[in-house]
Amino acid sequence: MPHGAGRASPNSTHPTQERAMTPGTHDTEAAAPSKRRRAARAAVPALLLAVALTAGSVALGNAGGRQEAAATAAPWAGRADAASVATLQAHLRTQPRDFSGWSALALAYVEQARTDGDPSRYPEAERALKRSLDLRPGNDQALAGRAALAAARHDFTGALADADRALKENPYSERALCTRVDALVELGRYDEAARAAATADDRRPGIPVFTRYAYVRELRGDVADARRVLEQALAGATAPGDIAYVSAQLGQLAWNEGEYAVALRHYGRALAADENYLPALEGRARAQAASGQRAVAIEGLERVVARAPLPGPLVALGELYEARGGPGDRARARDQYALVDAWTALARAGGVDVDLDTALAAADHGDRAAALRAARAEWSRRRTVHTADALAWALHVNGRDAEALPYARRATATGYRNAAFHFHRGVVELAAGQERAARTHLEKALALNPGFSPLGARQARAALKTLEAAK
Repeated sequence: MPHGAGRASPNSTHPTQERAMTPGTHDTEAAAPSKRRRAARAAVPALLLAVALTAGSVALGNAGGRQEAAATAAPWAGRADAASVATLQAHLRTQPRDFSGWSALALAYVEQARTDGDPSRYPEAERALKRSLDLRPGNDQALAGRAALAAARHDFTGALADADRALKENPYSERALCTRVDALVELGRYDEAARAAATADDRRPGIPVFTRYAYVRELRGDVADARRVLEQALAGATAPGDIAYVSAQLGQLAWNEGEYAVALRHYGRALAADENYLPALEGRARAQAASGQRAVAIEGLERVVARAPLPGPLVALGELYEARGGPGDRARARDQYALVDAWTALARAGGVDVDLDTALAAADHGDRAAALRAARAEWSRRRTVHTADALAWALHVNGRDAEALPYARRATATGYRNAAFHFHRGVVELAAGQERAARTHLEKALALNPGFSPLGARQARAALKTLEAAK
């Protein structure tokens, strides 16, 4: 476990919520420690316009989130705001041959893309990394940056290859070590990811490694260990960005377990450190919705999607509108789902693989055939619990439950405690005529996190009532 986090074993990873370091603060010189350290309908046109303007005005980009999690996540020191990007740009105008500065600028673009939900920034990051490598071929900062960019675009095979190249140049590159873990997790190579996290912990222990360790433990169903590591990481965090990040991870962990009051407390701490931290704002709204505070949750998610119209919060908001069922709510919900398509188009233009996002959103709220095509494509690239779940569900909504069943089982095979996975498996089993198994997994979903989805939870309860009546 991570050094300084209270145990002594290898393992760790954290997938898709990417945080990046402040440009120029990390990997600007090789570090080689000699020993281990301790340590709304009318608003739709405006939103679409805002997305388009963001895409066209700053040639840079990313979107992320941990509902697949999905992109890769690691806290680094600080955040790349417009001022830090401008400072780097000004520096490079006077020192255009600073290869390290170009790689730092590229990483700032990647981080800006993540925080703004704007994938159009990725091409600019790619150009800056190319400039760095042209100036100093094989430099580890640019190779590690290229790995981070590939991971942000969901090209995890490419991310792994570039991380390995960077580590050949500098075995202590924290970014490359952590991106390597992320890539292995997102490729479904969990045992290798655990070993990679142990290596990262050995060479560069710290919050980025600790959070990855926690996620690997969570994927294995060891929530207690995951929580313990995150709490230890939070105890050692001092930077507001790190406090916000780790607190939000603790909030997500609690929400997954149906511990909504605990989740709200963690999200509150995250927002006390950074009042604009979008994952905490989104997480708080989800926890409020699950706690029965739907009006407050809707207001919160409306603010989130106004700033970053990403698939996760858009779908969550749409489902809350549907569940509310007031005048015009169905139309409002459709508007949110339409915005997912707008984001998908923008992400593809930025070079992002969005098949998982497409499959998950379209299966419930769009073109079911397209959902299945996307899920199959994603499964062909990487075989994770998340892609197994997406493919199972896409097969189910297309009426292919016998084919869906092995994938639904695979999604729950690691012990990962995800209510949506158990809900999907239960529905597939019910459709396949396996009533006893269906009852088991539907009950498990609701026992684990009864507010996992306003529509899904309602469907699960209805299915259980039908099963009970059929006894």
